[in-house]
Amino acid sequence: MKISIIGTGYVGLVTGACLAEIGNDVLCLDVDARKIDILNNGGVPIHEPGLHEILKCTRAAGRIRFSTDIKESVEHGEIQFIAVGTPPDEDGSADLQYVLEAARNIGRYANGFKVIVDKSTVPVGTAQHVRNVVVEELTARGIEPTGKNAFSVLPNPEFLKEGAAVDDFMRPDRIVLGVDDDEAGQIAREKIKRLYAPFNRNHDRTLYMDVRSAEFTKYAANAMLATRISFMNDLSNLADAVGADIEAVRRGIGSDPRIGYHFLYAGCGYGGSCFPKDVQALAQTARENGHRLRILEAVKEVNDLQKEVLVGKITKRMGEDLRDRTFAVWGLAFKPNTDDMREASSRRLIGALLERGATVRAYDPVALAESRRVFALDLANKPQQLERLHFVESQKDALPGADALVIVTEWKEFKSQDFAHLKSELKMPVIFDGRNLYEPEAMAELGIDYFAIGRPHLELPAA
Repeated sequence: MKISIIGTGYVGLVTGACLAEIGNDVLCLDVDARKIDILNNGGVPIHEPGLHEILKCTRAAGRIRFSTDIKESVEHGEIQFIAVGTPPDEDGSADLQYVLEAARNIGRYANGFKVIVDKSTVPVGTAQHVRNVVVEELTARGIEPTGKNAFSVLPNPEFLKEGAAVDDFMRPDRIVLGVDDDEAGQIAREKIKRLYAPFNRNHDRTLYMDVRSAEFTKYAANAMLATRISFMNDLSNLADAVGADIEAVRRGIGSDPRIGYHFLYAGCGYGGSCFPKDVQALAQTARENGHRLRILEAVKEVNDLQKEVLVGKITKRMGEDLRDRTFAVWGLAFKPNTDDMREASSRRLIGALLERGATVRAYDPVALAESRRVFALDLANKPQQLERLHFVESQKDALPGADALVIVTEWKEFKSQDFAHLKSELKMPVIFDGRNLYEPEAMAELGIDYFAIGRPHLELPAA
């Protein structure tokens, strides 16, 4: 099938690559010429495991192309995937300007029946807005949106985890489709059913529902996962106060099949492109409809506060004035296996350390280039602070002479360490662990002053 993908971010690029991988003819559109140049020259503008390999193969086979030509993109695909960003607006609602501009372009250049798939995360009612915009453009061209010039808008939310997006797309646990009951909707349903048939061979994973329910499902899913994270983070702070171990608590409640273990790990707050903005957008949708989602409002508040917890532990141990202190920071991306720095906890932590006069040596396995770009923007008006932030090329390079190690992202390479070497490199054997990678008892036995999230802080044995 001929497919057009509008937007080459995480969702659009993974969607396009995976659909090309199973044999479709895919054209990916982006208005960012820099991105398209990178892709046309064999590069990949984002870090996503497995994506480079798929793009290399599909490029060589001629099944995927990249363009900035909007007219070419619209004319190419019988199915048009809208996979553009929906950043938070000033009031927390999703900004739909890019979605509606994509819809407007489809209406301007549509040359036959089009299936318009909303892959972007959009609030309830967006499909109707997209439909109205396309009709407006077709009408301006003197085209009646019926028969061969008809179209249908299908919400098809993505459920891709950054760092595992290729595998999630190729082996989906569900495919959610919002389908209209009219004639155009049924034609679109059959086309999209054929497109997704290769993913349903073992059993049908497709969930058909009405359009508004499909739009709602994505926000509901992310809100639930964010709630689990904030719930455990809130409990971890109480565990600190009462002397309980949140890891033991996690095992105790996760063993209940009604609860399960997923997204129950305490840490220093969630980030990324989805949870923060989707929680805000769903809460704002509720307010616009005269309702308050009080639990979600608390989820956001807890997460905002959780990003300060490590800073609190550091200042309690070392004081508010951190001048003449140096910290090694391991992990900058908001989660492992990605270079995404959006809403990353490291940004809040490092900003707070620099504000208090500290020097920071920071390392991340894949996010160094993006981190340099992001912190240059974050600290554009604070040149003296930016001078005290140094990015290093290995985890070991961050350690020499540092007063403490701070762990922010749970990359695998951080999990097993030569702790004797680590102690010898640090001025003081102190670790602040925002992801609970190590066992407090083992750290105490090794003579390391270890501060984790919701886990016991054990006094070191007397020298």
